[in-house]
Amino acid sequence: MTERAHAEGHAEKHAGEHAGEHAEVWSGSWVAERLGVGLTGDEALTGLLGLALRRNPKRAHLLVSNVLGKHVPQSPSVVYGHGVALGRRVRDLLGAEEAERAVVLGYAETATGLGHSVADGLGPAPYLHSTRRPVAGVARAGGFEESHSHATSHLLLPEDPALLAGDGPLVLVDDEFSTGNTVLNTVRALHERYPRKRYVVVALVDMRSPADAGRLEDFAREIGARVDLVTTASGTVRLPPGVLEKGQELVARHEATATEPSGPAPAAPPSGSVEHVRLRWPHDVPDGGRHGFTAAHRARLEAALPAMAARIAEALPAGAQRVLVLGFEELMYAPLRLAHALEQTVGVDVRYSTTTRSPVLAVDDPGYAIRTRLVFPAHDDPADGPGERYAYNVAGGGFDAVVAVVDSAADTPALHAPNGLAARLAAHVPHVLLAVVPSYVPRPPHDPERPSMLPEPLRGPDFSSYAPDEVGWLLQDLSGVTLEAPTEEREEAIQSGGAHYAESLPVEYQPSEQYQELFHAALETSAARLARAVGAVTEIVLAERSPRPVLVSLARAGTPVGVLMRRWAQFRHGLDLPHYAVSIVRGRGIDANALRWLADHHDPADVVFVDGWTGKGAITRELAAALREFEASDGITGFDPEIAVLADPGSCVRTYGTRDDFLIPSACLNSTVSGLISRTVLRADLVGPHDFHGAKFYRELAGADLSPDFLDAVSACFPDVTDTVDAQVKDLLSADRTPTWEGWAAVERISEEYGIHDVNLVKPGVGETTRVMLRRVPWKVLARTGAGADLDHVRLLAEQRGVPVEEVADLPYTCVGLIHPQYTRGATGADGKAVTL
Repeated sequence: MTERAHAEGHAEKHAGEHAGEHAEVWSGSWVAERLGVGLTGDEALTGLLGLALRRNPKRAHLLVSNVLGKHVPQSPSVVYGHGVALGRRVRDLLGAEEAERAVVLGYAETATGLGHSVADGLGPAPYLHSTRRPVAGVARAGGFEESHSHATSHLLLPEDPALLAGDGPLVLVDDEFSTGNTVLNTVRALHERYPRKRYVVVALVDMRSPADAGRLEDFAREIGARVDLVTTASGTVRLPPGVLEKGQELVARHEATATEPSGPAPAAPPSGSVEHVRLRWPHDVPDGGRHGFTAAHRARLEAALPAMAARIAEALPAGAQRVLVLGFEELMYAPLRLAHALEQTVGVDVRYSTTTRSPVLAVDDPGYAIRTRLVFPAHDDPADGPGERYAYNVAGGGFDAVVAVVDSAADTPALHAPNGLAARLAAHVPHVLLAVVPSYVPRPPHDPERPSMLPEPLRGPDFSSYAPDEVGWLLQDLSGVTLEAPTEEREEAIQSGGAHYAESLPVEYQPSEQYQELFHAALETSAARLARAVGAVTEIVLAERSPRPVLVSLARAGTPVGVLMRRWAQFRHGLDLPHYAVSIVRGRGIDANALRWLADHHDPADVVFVDGWTGKGAITRELAAALREFEASDGITGFDPEIAVLADPGSCVRTYGTRDDFLIPSACLNSTVSGLISRTVLRADLVGPHDFHGAKFYRELAGADLSPDFLDAVSACFPDVTDTVDAQVKDLLSADRTPTWEGWAAVERISEEYGIHDVNLVKPGVGETTRVMLRRVPWKVLARTGAGADLDHVRLLAEQRGVPVEEVADLPYTCVGLIHPQYTRGATGADGKAVTL
């Protein structure tokens, strides 16, 4: 039984108004005149469709939709409106009770966004689309072939295997219903596995020939199910004899003379700018329907869309009048909804389209649907290997800006390569914004060996000398274990490869009276400067990252900074921000169990990782790599690898209070300025796969604890620096804070100049140099010529340990500490002082 429906509703009413820039010329006339191809049927057809020529040996022509948002940039309200209107008609057809039990299935890649929009119009229906991207660890629930396509294998990969197993109506959505083969293949494959009584086929246009028209009803009788058809318009394509050969000849002739912008490489370096815009995509909301999209997901996305659109609007260049939101292959729905929300936010002409795998000839003629073609390499490591990808009708479209939306799996070096999509867009559009949506990876099946609940954070006074509300430590207490080893012994083991630095602890340095005096003097002179940096970095976090961030400091150097940032937010805004400390270990990554705990208790998108300062940026890189691995292993997305720091002398991050290399007094001491907590420990016999990393609480050092003094001295300066902080934040927010990684380059240069040949033995900056003096076997200290009181404590430590201090002009840091590059125990004398090489 078939129900055939025609143009109606708001979206259909305006289809002709938005058919293209040259509404007076049908965008199929060029093909029609040369090949004799024609459309017959409903009056709405020529407004909905144009024609182009495929570069495909199986079919000569391509029906190009003006309202799908794939090849032709279109108003997102028109694109979304067509899908929603079809969904509402399906709901009316099924009735309220059956609509509640329906599941919607869309086809990759062209109809993924249309199918999702139909699901929105239908109501609470879950949505799934087929995909050509296999995902490790996700079992197939089915698959089918598309006979005429250039890329035929469709996979069904629902996160919930029961999604297709119900007996409610299955609604199948494609952009066009041409022969019916794809739908028949799908229904046949699914009906054998998940039989049901009713199917509804939905398409923008029904273009079946009379011979094909009866096959669907015959098939419905064969399987004993009802199959309905809902379309916006219907008709047929008239194909004269020999059209395939004529079309191939025409394509070959035009491609032989094609010039930019259809060619594969830019004619000149990109002239436009490429900038990132941070969306803050809601945690645990899938990027689309590849693994299923539920009503709960829909509600969370709807709530987040206005804020994401506002962030895009804020990033648009001043004076932009025409903006394109460009999706990416199967990623059609998320960009469409962002474009739709942006269209409702800004008073400019917003258009929407996506990139595609589909190879189509471009002809710059108003009577042809594909006017221009940008060619670039695939950038999502596709399972079927590398190949060309395309963006149609973007070049020459008069766009002032393009917002390219990709998923994180496609944010690869190939995207940013000289011939990649970003560069191709920048060659033709003045401003390119890149927005990355986290690729949703289904959670792995429940692991019965993994504890269902991780322990709650440790808090003072039972663990650390901080007040319990100042920080929760996502660590396990190893206070009863002997972990300390002499510095020389640790250094030899580390450099020989016999042990990792995180498997033991250095003996806690007990400062002399003279050194403690230096600490107090340094704190007195730098407290206001520290307060300004704390205020600035906290305000930037609140402005750019989250209005209610979850501060997660990297233990232990980041923890005093996290406490101070929390105090500033409380002082200035009355916010009571959660703050936790987690372990990250160079070469081993971040504590994955701590991330799991955070994801269970907070939105990962709100988490802001905090550290004291950057040196060469090793931990910055370590965190980014660790989060990528965690996303792949656990399927939990949303954690942002951007670290917020007080000082960024290495130019490794965007979120900082200052880029000056100055003395942060908390770097002068170890546990006695960090809540009496040791550095973190990761050793297989002490930390199991389901444990937090470990640390010790040095209760016995309570008499020497300066942690409260440090925090209170800086916090006391907050009222005096508010005006300065406001001015500093205003300057920082308007400045180009793109990391240059100049610190890493400097370290590589120093490593070679001094014959060390190991960047891990070069520790740049005042903080890192201090750590070398306190925990490692130092070789020498490089000090910038003229460096003043910021280095008094370093000079004192160098004198105590017999380490030479070498002044260097034009040093990019205030100082650099060099660890002994050929360390054995013979590198220090009996008195523990360094012996020169």
